[in-house]
Amino acid sequence: MKRFFGLLLLIATITSCKQTPLHLSRIEGKRIAVDTTIANSPTIDSIIAPYKKKLDLEMQKVLAYNPSDLYKDRTKPETNIGNFMADLCYTRGNAVFNKRTHKTVDFTLLNFGGIRAGIPKGSVTLRNAYEVMPFENSMVVVEMSYQKILELFNYLAKSGSAHPISEQLQLTFADKKLTTAKLNGKDLDPKRNYYVLTSDYLQHGGDRMNFFKDPIQLYNLDYKIRAAIIDELTAIDTIHAKVDGRMIRK
Repeated sequence: MKRFFGLLLLIATITSCKQTPLHLSRIEGKRIAVDTTIANSPTIDSIIAPYKKKLDLEMQKVLAYNPSDLYKDRTKPETNIGNFMADLCYTRGNAVFNKRTHKTVDFTLLNFGGIRAGIPKGSVTLRNAYEVMPFENSMVVVEMSYQKILELFNYLAKSGSAHPISEQLQLTFADKKLTTAKLNGKDLDPKRNYYVLTSDYLQHGGDRMNFFKDPIQLYNLDYKIRAAIIDELTAIDTIHAKVDGRMIRK
């Protein structure tokens, strides 16, 4: 009986307690810099060490030889590394596109800022490939009308940057206006559509390349640009890259 009355008293006490609702009144944050002031943790270091050693060895793997420095230069209309990147993306991407669709890519357009590092003279390693393209950008092919191609040319005319184009395209600009445009040495046809290979980042309007949006047809190649770089370097013995006048600014 005592237990019964004790239980009733406990229930009455619980039900009589006022449940005060909780409300968020303040949010505080603090920026913690991840730099050399943070002490190493021997325990964490010991866990990471074998994986780091294996990764470092993999990154040191030599893929090809580079006879001359390849670097960007924003003041130039084209660069050796930009030409190298655009041409290898065309070659590698077009092979995939042609096999799937039996169509041919007309030219490649990448962006100056997408090349994140140069390739110094000497042995080219896997680490170099990751430094040049640390992002997970993939290649896509955009089917575009002639009018959209003109928008593309107008963008390049006004930008002034050395945005990489593949060797199939030859452009001349004067006073930030297009003066000549040749595709494989011929004038473009206003009545046909064109297949342009680029990155998924640019196709979504990156670098304000809005002419890539809403294409007639979009083909995702499921092929990362970094993978194309690695495949190209693995396949060749020596890099051959040059400035050949495919983009001229006067």
